[in-house]
Order: sequence, then structure tokens, then C-alpha cells
Amino acid sequence: MLKLGYKASAEQFGPNELLDFSCLAEDVGFDSVFVSDHFQPWKHTDGHAPSALAWLGALGARTRRVVIGTSVLTPTFRYHPSVIAQVFGTLGAMFPGRIVLGVGTGESLNEVPSSGIKWPGPKERRDRLREAIALINKLWTGDRVSFEGQFYRTENATIYDKPRDKVPVWVAASGPLAAAMAGQIAEGFICTSGKNPQLYIDLTGKVREGLARRGRNEDSLEKMIEVKVSFDTDRSRAMEDTRHWAALALSPEEKVGVEDPIEMERLAAALPLERAASRWIVSSDPEEQLRQIRPYVELGFNHLLFHAPGPDQARFLKLYAESVLPLLRDKFG
Repeated sequence: MLKLGYKASAEQFGPNELLDFSCLAEDVGFDSVFVSDHFQPWKHTDGHAPSALAWLGALGARTRRVVIGTSVLTPTFRYHPSVIAQVFGTLGAMFPGRIVLGVGTGESLNEVPSSGIKWPGPKERRDRLREAIALINKLWTGDRVSFEGQFYRTENATIYDKPRDKVPVWVAASGPLAAAMAGQIAEGFICTSGKNPQLYIDLTGKVREGLARRGRNEDSLEKMIEVKVSFDTDRSRAMEDTRHWAALALSPEEKVGVEDPIEMERLAAALPLERAASRWIVSSDPEEQLRQIRPYVELGFNHLLFHAPGPDQARFLKLYAESVLPLLRDKFG
């Protein structure tokens, strides 16, 4: 069954405002709320970066039915995997059946300034993530866990408050090797929209390869995509709203090694509006939203997480729930 969720932008809003938006998302009919986990935002001016770990506890207590989790968190640098195992064990025990741990290999913007580490290459980051997931799963299933890996160690470690049912781990990927890893070891796969269409064909293909390598059924894996949508009855307003997130339109080459939100903001501000909006489905027409979202559903994504860029998130949530969500459910079930 298709699930329709709300992306809580912790880089754009403070914790209390974001909590109100997320509760409204549940009230108007969204199925899930996933939050980003940044130490620093993309933008220094009016930027925010509340702790996802603390915030998810409040979200779970204020909501009743939505699935909640991270999209995504990095359990490999700022956090030791055992800390994440304890936090999500507690969340899973408190809000059974509603918690997802979404993880990725990380961004230097968040990890380097907060820890002073030298940022490693992609292979080490993937290896760290694979090992971290293995350790987290061991801590959720065993007691007195002594683990000695390439990167992490524990000695007689026990998570005393475990969830009754396993918290699913979903792996985010923007490249083929991480996508294959998601198929091999995770319960879900996460990616983001607005890039070259061929990328999504390649990524979902690699996920299937990973599943096949482990003899796993494709139905066992949740496939979530963060769909960047700017929707309003006034198309010019929808277009203008994308300016806040112009940094997403920067190429990897333009932002490589940029770990200062002030510098990231400067680079993003130099982009013309048309390019700032290039990652977003911008429209005032619900049918146009449906048309541009359809290819992701046809590729097998069964969980659409909608990320809206504008400052008036309450307006977006009400408009989208009234005009677009019923169309999606009617067409795609």
C-alpha cells in the first residue's frame, strides 16, 4: 500500500514550530513524519538544527498513529552506534510499531565541524555504516555484547530497554554501492527526488541486485523517496518558496569540502531562481503534481515523503492534503 509522508525540515524551523507542523500533518491525513538530523543547517541566516534524537521523543508523545523516524541520521561519526542503538531502542519501546531508523553515510557539513575529524572517502564511510548497522542489530538482539570491528568496539554492552519488535533500519543511497548495501542488509531504502531520471532506474536496479544476492524478496523492502514539491494555488509563490533551499541545486563539485553554513549560503544565494527551483516539482495544479510523481511510483517507490520549501508549512500541509493526497491515493492506492 502506498504511504504518504511529511518531511520535517529541521534545518529550516525551530523544534517547537516543527513539532506543531508535524502534528498537523498527522491531523490532515499524512501517514508518516521523518526528520533530518543536522548539526548545522545549509543556511546560516535564520537557520536551525534541533536535535533529532530529542525531538523524536516529543513527536512520538504528541502523535498517535504516524510512523516516525530519521531521514537521515549518520550513526558513524558524531554518534557511536551503541548510542543510537540505545536511543532507538527506547523510542521503539515507547512507540511500538511506529519507529524507523533511517541512516546514511553522512555529510562533512555535519560531522567535521562538530568533531574535528578528517573527512574520509566514500568507501570508508560505507564500511563504517555497514559495521554500525551490524553492531546496532546485535545490541538490539543480544545481551553482554562484546564487539570488535574495524571501527567500533563494545565490551559487555547491554541495551536494557529494547523494543518488542525490531526497529527497521532503512539505508539512504545516492550511489550504486550504497543502494546495493540497502538491498543486502536493510529493511528499507531511501533516496531523494529531482535528479537525473536515469539515476533512479540505476539505484532501484542495484537495490534489486542486493536483495537477490541475499535471497531476499523485493516485497520485504520498503522503498521511500523524499519528493521535493513546491505547491501553492499561486504558482509564482510556489516558485519563490524554493529560494530557501537553493543549496540543494549546487552540484557536488560546487559544494565539495564546504562545511560552513555561511559559505554554503553565499554559494546558494548566487544561483538564479530557475536553478534554485530545479530540484522541485513546482506547480499550482494537482494533476501536474500527479504527473511528475508518477514515474517514482512506477519505479516501485511505495513511500513518498513530501518535502515542501516554503515558510508557511501549515498552508502547504492543508492544501496538499486537500488537493493532492486524494489524487495519489486514488491513482496509486
